[in-house]
Amino acid sequence: MPKGFGGGMPGGMNMNHLMKQAQKMQKQMAEMQESLAAKTLEVSAGGGAVKVTISGEKQILALAISPDVVDPDDVEMLQDLVMSAVNEAFRQMDDAVNSQMSQITGGMNLPGMF
Repeated sequence: MPKGFGGGMPGGMNMNHLMKQAQKMQKQMAEMQESLAAKTLEVSAGGGAVKVTISGEKQILALAISPDVVDPDDVEMLQDLVMSAVNEAFRQMDDAVNSQMSQITGGMNLPGMF
């Protein structure tokens, strides 16, 4: 008669242990999401000419542009500085999320989680 899931799994793996580990990881991920929601990150471009502040949820909270870089004859430069600052802020936030995530998962790759 075959053993059920409660009796253990091949290789000594216990289903209850796996469930507890999954619940622990789920709780840690929820705590991480809460801490990220409260986190902010400020990045600048053009030597501080453009500053962007984003939340851990990748929402732009503030955008500051120095009047010195506002040149009606060179709008493209200003657009490039804004894009550069925003993209760098998003990249840094992704790095922070991935770093925290790997601490929780022990380096296990869980695509689509964040």
